[in-house]
Amino acid sequence: MAGLRHCVAFVALLALAPVRAAAPPGGNWPQWRGPHRDGVSTETGLLQSWPAGGPPLVYSVSGLGRGFSTVSISNGRIFTMGDRRGGQFVIALDEENGKELWATRVGNSYSESDDYSGPRGAPTVDGDLLYVLDTDADIVALESATGKERWRKNLERDFGGRMMSGWNWSESPLVDSDRVLVTPGGSAAGIVAMNKLTGKEIFRAPIPRSGSNGADGAGYSSIVISNGGGVKQYVQMMGRGLVSLRASDGWLMWTDNSIANNIANISTPAVKDNYVFASTAYDAGSVLMEISPAADGRVTAREKYTLSPGRFQNHHGGFVIIGDHLYGGHGPRAGRPVCIELATGKLVWPQIRNEGEGSAAVVAADGRLYFRYENGLMMLIDATPSGYHESGSFMIPNVRNPSWSHPVIAAGRLYLREQDALHVYNIKK
Repeated sequence: MAGLRHCVAFVALLALAPVRAAAPPGGNWPQWRGPHRDGVSTETGLLQSWPAGGPPLVYSVSGLGRGFSTVSISNGRIFTMGDRRGGQFVIALDEENGKELWATRVGNSYSESDDYSGPRGAPTVDGDLLYVLDTDADIVALESATGKERWRKNLERDFGGRMMSGWNWSESPLVDSDRVLVTPGGSAAGIVAMNKLTGKEIFRAPIPRSGSNGADGAGYSSIVISNGGGVKQYVQMMGRGLVSLRASDGWLMWTDNSIANNIANISTPAVKDNYVFASTAYDAGSVLMEISPAADGRVTAREKYTLSPGRFQNHHGGFVIIGDHLYGGHGPRAGRPVCIELATGKLVWPQIRNEGEGSAAVVAADGRLYFRYENGLMMLIDATPSGYHESGSFMIPNVRNPSWSHPVIAAGRLYLREQDALHVYNIKK
């Protein structure tokens, strides 16, 4: 993810016995922000509060390399990316115990500084194959069981792609039916769809500049699917703002330039019914787009409202929609908890300041919000518009860099990637 600024040894299983019986494997979090790309887990029966020190640790593993990639989980395996000695790797672990199953080099290491090096995208798992985008713009298809490479394309060389700014590529590919989609951001190929089995091009969508805000090129977000207005479409936040393509043929249906900034547009849009909500930082703000059907299988979109950056701007931790409300972290390089009435933009909670520092990566499950702060503080917060209430917190071990990787919830476990390490907690009642 779909954030941003941005070797090591083989995986070593730490001898940490679970405090209580671990949940059995079988997690389903196969891509960026979960099964539906919305950051919301459908699991129930989870802990509604945490004891002092946090939930029981199931295991920790090390040796994953540098970077901010989160994990994806499917068919008993955990997948992630990291910069190890000699390059950028995709790594597969056994879901039950964290043992390394395979590691495949996909590209060069990305070194910006001591704090911001490594990959940031999440692998996308689709049955026998998985798809990654490395920081050098290579989209690579690998066999999920073995790590063997099936095909690759490069967004710069093959599609004339470019980034809006200089922090290299950061996107989690979208798999939809027979295709995989990514965002080169070039003038002739803003978004491309390829056959997921072969890499053969299905369509490329040129996206003309619309508006003066932002910068040309791809942003750091990831594509989501909307069925707003009764038409299936691919929605993405690019350097010049929101764009929407008709899924059937890649036809550009609508754009919105209102909250594009010229530094880094990062957070993945959130979709519900006929609404698309998007937010960016760097004094940009937020917008809710309302989509309506039009003639000939098209739609129109209008700005239902915008929110000033003082009311809500999300840096790169994302936001979730639960019921009629949206929850996320507010502020530049901050994650102050916010609850917004989605249809109106009304701020329901007062301005909250808790113990978290820096941006907050946010997911939700079973009536609770999971806020992971840049300083390593993990917080459990009730997902209710009735008021702000914390239900537990703990510090992630050995945080040395900005703690930016997004949390993952699968099979009663909470997965927290922390640079070279992965910590897995039992959150089942």
